Amino acid sequence: MTAGRPLEGKTALVTGGGGAIGSACARLLAEDGAAVMLMGRREAQLEKARRAIRNDLPDAEIRIFAGDACQADVVEAAIESAHRIRDRLDILVSTVGGGEFKPVLLQDTAGMTDAYTLNVVSAFLLVKHGVPRMEPEGAIVCISSLAAAGPIALMSAYCMAKAALEMFVQIAADEISGAGIRINAVRPGLTRTEASAGLFADPAMIERLVAGTPLARPGEPEDIARVARFLAGPESGWVTGQSFASDGGQGLRKDPAQLFVLDSVLGKDFMDEVRAGKPPRP
Repeated sequence: MTAGRPLEGKTALVTGGGGAIGSACARLLAEDGAAVMLMGRREAQLEKARRAIRNDLPDAEIRIFAGDACQADVVEAAIESAHRIRDRLDILVSTVGGGEFKPVLLQDTAGMTDAYTLNVVSAFLLVKHGVPRMEPEGAIVCISSLAAAGPIALMSAYCMAKAALEMFVQIAADEISGAGIRINAVRPGLTRTEASAGLFADPAMIERLVAGTPLARPGEPEDIARVARFLAGPESGWVTGQSFASDGGQGLRKDPAQLFVLDSVLGKDFMDEVRAGKPPRP
């Protein structure tokens, strides 16, 4: 470790590396000296993220690995590829996740299973196959959501999956502590990403949502990445099994008009049926 670059000599693997939060995490890790492997399903998006980081950090060592973080054999291959960069693996960051708006009465088993696979299994596979290859004092960071801490209407599968992810983080933290490896989670609130682009395209809706945020602005990918970087580095060396909110204080307030905000997303007729407890017409 050198002054000002506390991750010098270390290697990190970031899943969902082509996304806004994943690439922001990778940038901060690289800025502090880590070699970073970006993993994701879309090679073109990974290349775009790598170029953007290298434009700002010309000396950064950024590799890419195209593959699905929900498939065990692919995850194993990505871990081995990351390990070969410097013959070590120190940091894992799991940013894969997502969900959709769907009323409980329209939800199905496949939707529930898909949400669990995307949000929980992706992190589980990274931990299961990554920990045996990691160095002592290594760190794992999972990107959770404010949805893990409380219900969000029409997002039952996503809320359940993120709550399960945070329980997994707690259990894994205890079990892998003997290896000298820590695992924690970051809990974003409303953040500007590809997944939230539809919300951010409606200024009136964002204004309504920001009105319920104590710090009076939506989150940016860098807001989440800064917390992830803290949890990945030596500064948090006595922290494990925790979930840290980076949400502008959104979790402090409960918005009683949440269902009505969705009128502009899904349509008032649709939401009227949801509020009446009827299976809405798709």
